[in-house]
Amino acid sequence: MGNSNIGNDVQRSDYKGIELRGCSNVDMMLETIIASCFRETCSHKFDLCGLVSSAEGALRYRAFDWSSLLVSERNGVIYKDVNGVAQPLEQILVASGVNMVRQRVWTTEGDYGIQYNLELAARAQSAGLQFGLNLHYSDTWTNPGLQDIPSGWPTQISELSTKLYQYTYQVCQTFADAGLVPETITIGNEINGGTLWPTGKYDQPHNLATLLHTASRAIRDSGLSPPPKIQVHLSHGENAEEMQWFYDLVLGEGPFTLSDVDMLGVSFYPFWGQAATQENLLASLNNLVTRYGKEVMVIETNWPVSCVNGDYPFPLDTADITFDPAGQTTWIQRTAATLNKVQGARAVGLSYWEGAWIHNAVLGSSCDWNTLFDGNAQAYTSMAVFGTI
Repeated sequence: MGNSNIGNDVQRSDYKGIELRGCSNVDMMLETIIASCFRETCSHKFDLCGLVSSAEGALRYRAFDWSSLLVSERNGVIYKDVNGVAQPLEQILVASGVNMVRQRVWTTEGDYGIQYNLELAARAQSAGLQFGLNLHYSDTWTNPGLQDIPSGWPTQISELSTKLYQYTYQVCQTFADAGLVPETITIGNEINGGTLWPTGKYDQPHNLATLLHTASRAIRDSGLSPPPKIQVHLSHGENAEEMQWFYDLVLGEGPFTLSDVDMLGVSFYPFWGQAATQENLLASLNNLVTRYGKEVMVIETNWPVSCVNGDYPFPLDTADITFDPAGQTTWIQRTAATLNKVQGARAVGLSYWEGAWIHNAVLGSSCDWNTLFDGNAQAYTSMAVFGTI
């Protein structure tokens, strides 16, 4: 934040919107700091107090994917804060500065089904957390190389589109009826290669565009109020060419238009190769913002506390980041700083993927441990990073 207009004659309107985290008596402290703040010392004083400007830096969504929580608790996991005090995970998240959780939704009943997610969302809402739903449109995991159509769903495009509308609408209405309104809904998970294969694969772009439009329309038609922000989620967020290829492909087909989506989400992981630099991420997100005019968000990321025999070299700009909780903090802060450089302040958030899933701590990577909790389910010091971004 610049300080050229701050002096002894500062008015209250000059510091509206400044957000102070970690200090009590916010208004009184702000008045004291700013009223006594001279041009040459003001910035230093703000740093001491941990001040950030809500208009110039703080991310709107400081998110944490906690999809596996109920599975972990069923397996006996008891989460603890950084001091070793047992607490519900949602309390630890809130105390750490998290303000939103993300949850994957599978089409099957049981784990990650609708009822499972209703329970998770109710806990989030009770704790004062926003929540986002990530609709996989599959019975199981989806990613760029796996987008299996749910069992029993039709494969002919018109019938599949109808089924997709009905399912998406049902999910939305079920949450609306329960008084649980998601902040975001993601229509598919890492759908670079399409969704609902084989019908909606990338090599059938008109089908893919039709399905994305259908999913969006079902959400817009539902009783969710206020309406959630609709996200499309791609992996390899640092790859500007791949991002543009996908959106130009589906937008060029007709059924799916920019009015069908509010936010473009990306995954950004350091352990899949050297291309995942902060510079490349910034260039890619700026291209998305410039070309499509939408908000952007990193909706999946991780950093390991251990990576002994990783399959791929890490990006060169991470050479100074250690494999430990301090390194997790650095990675998240650097990624947040990159987001804050995106043109027009259009980058709105960051989400850490499955940071508490200690029974699956590799989190799909070749690294040994990527969660923000140790093997005893005690929070690492890196959990506090959410209060700094």
